[in-house]
This record gives sequence, structure tokens and C-alpha cells, in this order.
Amino acid sequence: MVKVQLDDRKLKILQAIIRNYLETGEPVGSRTISKYTDLNLSSATIRNEMSDLEEMGYIVQPHTSAGRIPSDKGYRLYVDTMLEERVQEIDDMKEQLEAKADRIEILLQHVAKLLAVNTNYATMVTKPHYKHKKVKFIQLSEVDEAQLLAVIVIEGNIVKNKIITVNELLDKETVLKLNILMNTFLNGLDLTEINMAVIQKMKEQAGEYAGLIGDILNAIGEAVAEEDDLEIYTSGATNILKYPELSDREKASELLYTFEEKKQLTRLINDTADDENERGIQVYIGAETPVDSMKDCSLVTATYEIEEGVYGKIGIVGPKRMDYEKVVSTLQSLMVELDGIFKRKT
Repeated sequence: MVKVQLDDRKLKILQAIIRNYLETGEPVGSRTISKYTDLNLSSATIRNEMSDLEEMGYIVQPHTSAGRIPSDKGYRLYVDTMLEERVQEIDDMKEQLEAKADRIEILLQHVAKLLAVNTNYATMVTKPHYKHKKVKFIQLSEVDEAQLLAVIVIEGNIVKNKIITVNELLDKETVLKLNILMNTFLNGLDLTEINMAVIQKMKEQAGEYAGLIGDILNAIGEAVAEEDDLEIYTSGATNILKYPELSDREKASELLYTFEEKKQLTRLINDTADDENERGIQVYIGAETPVDSMKDCSLVTATYEIEEGVYGKIGIVGPKRMDYEKVVSTLQSLMVELDGIFKRKT
């Protein structure tokens, strides 16, 4: 991350512009800044500094003779260099989360609602994503003379089913032996660990049923590799309408549709889910946001982890003038609380 150095005066003026704009949503003029800061500078001096900041791309003038508003570049500098981590205990959040911790689905739904109320922005929370897919148990059973049902239980107690066509009659004793063989070799292995050496040993022990072992393994591989539908809980989508810059009918309609339909949200989560660099708190401003309908918004995300390899995303969407300090500190506090809850549950 490249940080641009500004002198103290320019930084303070930029900070004052951003904070004032966060509060009012209105372009900020030099007179407002002279009253807002303790710099004791004349309006003329502040205008000169604002002109420099505009030339550098940190602020823009939306209309002639109007004040300035932060650009995406200005917000980015603010997020990267001016945000100080605030230690903020949210006791009521902790109590409410613990009360809802009996079921992960209820807990995560409540997190989405709680964040929407606390921040006044739109929120989204995904159900846990399982990075590792270790086989816990396999059960083969006869459906009819030509088909077997393979039930595969993988880490996280996710159950996959696959119908396998067989070209030979199998008695109950043979199906039992195949079950013992499959579980002896595959129990505890990640899908990526089922290599040619493992497969060859299984086929050697299967004898005349070596070909069937290959078919079963292919079916298991297909079932385990299938992508689960990513469930996303959302809340506070209508909070978007409270901000004039997002309340334009077309923009608001696109945003609300994104939260209702959720496909673009799923794409957003999947794009960053396996990137370890995206695991901490991330801030996407304007065009940095991967979803087209959110190009006029800012998105702040955080990753919660239930156990190693089992994690999900929490996101807060608001205007580019969102209160970044409040959002980031709220997410930081929430991560601490969730970590405590999940550790007690494991």
C-alpha cells in the first residue's frame, strides 16, 4: 500500500473537509473549514490549500462556486492514514450475540440486523465457507440392481449424495466390503489428497471390483467438488434511501435489487473468499467496489472464522461519506466478540 505524504496543514484541512462532509453531505467551503479547525488560518490561505488538494486529486468541486467534496482518492488517504484504531466495547452487542449463539444461522441473521441498526447502513453476512473438504464418512447403499447411492459426509457435517450406475449385480456382502474399503482409505483425507497412489492401492484390494472403485471415486469427486449455494443474510437495504446521493430512483433501484437478488453479492464474496490477503478488514471505495451497482458506494468487509478453514464474510455498504471510523471500530469489536463465542462453542 502506497501512502502519499502531505504536510500537516493539508492533512488537517483534508481531514476537516471529510469529517464535515460526513456529517452534512454538503460541499464544504473555506469559511466552514476556518471555523471547523484550530489552524487559525484565513479563508484565503485555506482556499489556496484546498486548491492544491484539488490539483492533487484529493477533493473535487461538484459545481462552480460551490465548496469541495472528497474524491475517492481523498477517502482512500483518509482510510489508510487517518483512521486510528479505537478500542470500543459494545456490551449490549456482546449480550445479544451470546443470547443468539445456539444456532449459527440465527446468530448470523442477528449480526446482520444488529449492524444495520448500529451503523444505519446496509449489511450482509455469509454463512460459513469451508475451504478444506475432508472426507469424514462414506456410505454406499443399493437403490436397485443397476444403481448405488453414495452418501458422502465431509468436514463441517456437509452431506453430499450421488447416484452411481453399476454394470454388475452386487450382493449385500460385497457392498459392505466396498464400504469398509472406502472408509479405511478415505476417512480424514482432503479431496486433494486422494492421489493416484491411494487409488491404486484401493483398486488392488478391490480385486475384480477395481473398475467400480474408479467409478465410485469419480462420483465422490464430482459430488464433493460441487459448489454449494452461498447463503447470504442481508439487512437494512432501505437505509440506502436515507442518503441523497444514493436515493436517485435508478441508483436506488439497482442497489435494492442487488441486495434482494444476491447473485452479485455471491460473486463479490466468491471473488475474495480464498484470498488470504482479503481476510482482515478491507475498505473498498467507489470504483474499487467489485459490484457495478455499488460504484457510488463504499463497502467495508471483515472475515470471521469459526475454526481453521471455516470462515465467512461480513460487509457494510453505505455512501462514500460513510463514517469509516465507526464502521471499522464496530467490525473490530464484532470480530472479537464472535471469536470469543466460536471458541466457547468449539
